[in-house]
Amino acid sequence: MKTLLSNGASLHGAVATLGLSVLLAFISSNPVMAAAFEPLPFADPEQERTYRTLTEELRCLVCQNQSLADSNADLAQDLRKEVYTMVADGKDRDQVVDFMVARYGDFVLYRPPMKVSTLMLWVGPFLLGGLGLFFLLRLLRRRTQVARPAALSEEDHKRAAELLGTGNGGKDSA
Repeated sequence: MKTLLSNGASLHGAVATLGLSVLLAFISSNPVMAAAFEPLPFADPEQERTYRTLTEELRCLVCQNQSLADSNADLAQDLRKEVYTMVADGKDRDQVVDFMVARYGDFVLYRPPMKVSTLMLWVGPFLLGGLGLFFLLRLLRRRTQVARPAALSEEDHKRAAELLGTGNGGKDSA
């Protein structure tokens, strides 16, 4: 132990190894984390690719900003099992997606199709961005406009001259 402590690099390596061991022990003892990394048996590699693609493309309805593959929510786990069962039964990608959309709506898709019911999902960000840009430009134009002094009438020139004490109405008598 003395040589381990006398060399700083060895100590750093020992701490890193200990930390990694603790992390692996935590992952393997936590059933939620262990289930996320549990490999599923597939008949062929194509089914596994289809499963992985589907779980990345389908949204977790609980988390809403995570895919089924990334989520640890109970519903996501159930949906992953459903996707696995369907893929293992020989269903193709389109059949699984159609089933999920029929059951949960277009919201389950990260890239919903362009149709009337999802039009605002596609056009809304551009409309809001354009509206924001319009108001930003309008605000900037107002700020950059220099206030022009109003033209003074002859009466205003005379009054200013009187106040300044020049007496000639602000005009030179040259």
